[in-house]
Amino acid sequence: MASNLAAQALVMYFDNNSHAMLLSMLVGTGVGLVTKYTLDKRYIFIFKAENLAHDGRLFLLYSVMGIVTTALFWIIEYGFHWIFATELMRYIGGAIGLIMGYLIKYRLDKQFVFVNKNPNVSKSTEVLI
Repeated sequence: MASNLAAQALVMYFDNNSHAMLLSMLVGTGVGLVTKYTLDKRYIFIFKAENLAHDGRLFLLYSVMGIVTTALFWIIEYGFHWIFATELMRYIGGAIGLIMGYLIKYRLDKQFVFVNKNPNVSKSTEVLI
């Protein structure tokens, strides 16, 4: 979440034109996607891809799973911006949207993306939410 919102704030700092909010949301989403994929794979799901091609397929599936949760995040963030018309409330809405999206995304990723087909891997390492 921090990388997403920090990237957004950086874009807004350097570009405060009429298109800056949309651009900041796109940049923040991209930065957040790559960061979250790497951290989820390594520390949450403790998952190791078989090879680079497998990792690419996982990232694609991970990204597809994120489409709905990203839409939810954007709607909430933009809604806060529209309703309250302040930068602070926009970021609060963004944080709320990210938290909700991350909770939903965890469930989707656990069920469809980071599926461990190796029966020798201990289930005790899973993080429960």
